[in-house]
Amino acid sequence: MKTLEEKIVKWLKAQLKTSNCKGFIVGLSGGLDSAVVAALAKRAAGKNLVCVIMPVESHKKDLEDAKLIAKRFKLKTQFVELTPIYESFIKLFSKPSKLAKANLKARLRMIVLYCFANKLNYLVVGTGNKSELMMGYFTKYGDGGVDLLPLGGILKTDVKKLAKHLKVPETVIRKAPSAGLWQGQTDEAELGITYCKLDEILECIAIGKRPKAKKQLVDKVIKRIMLTEHKREMPKVC
Repeated sequence: MKTLEEKIVKWLKAQLKTSNCKGFIVGLSGGLDSAVVAALAKRAAGKNLVCVIMPVESHKKDLEDAKLIAKRFKLKTQFVELTPIYESFIKLFSKPSKLAKANLKARLRMIVLYCFANKLNYLVVGTGNKSELMMGYFTKYGDGGVDLLPLGGILKTDVKKLAKHLKVPETVIRKAPSAGLWQGQTDEAELGITYCKLDEILECIAIGKRPKAKKQLVDKVIKRIMLTEHKREMPKVC
């Protein structure tokens, strides 16, 4: 994990140098991925890192964990309460779906991050990992709207190992992965598969090996990868 840590930090430093930007912006949710990204970005950018905490009807525990992470890694933070803005948007629409509401939260956060980035001449560093990207488990122009994805080539199970190496607070490592988009929402429940099983399948697909999982589950993963390809591409041009 030490080698992986050093590789990502070196990569982040290189991106900063070639971009002619001064530092990084990271959205700090209180979750595992954002904690790992913030810790790595701090190593790469030092004092030129701002972590933004942006609650939108958020759980109290997530806010507590975000503050705990900030304290552990001595992160400079900004706090932006988005709930009133979110509620104003919801009033514009007639009974928006659960998905529409969830995506709105992610896109409001993206707007805030880029406002800070534009003001400071910083790059927005995303927190998505390879497992999420391959399954299209992110909001287009929301948490997918970023400049850099340092964990984009790393499966979720390896992100967890990296978190332990970086000494991310144990309470953050242990809690169920969740985007906190609605009460009781968890990543694995939405995906319909555990990250452990998903990563096993993705690893096998990557090397052309037949996964040991049930064919129905493997087919489900492959189908989702195909259906979400548009989320990993630039907009098509006629």
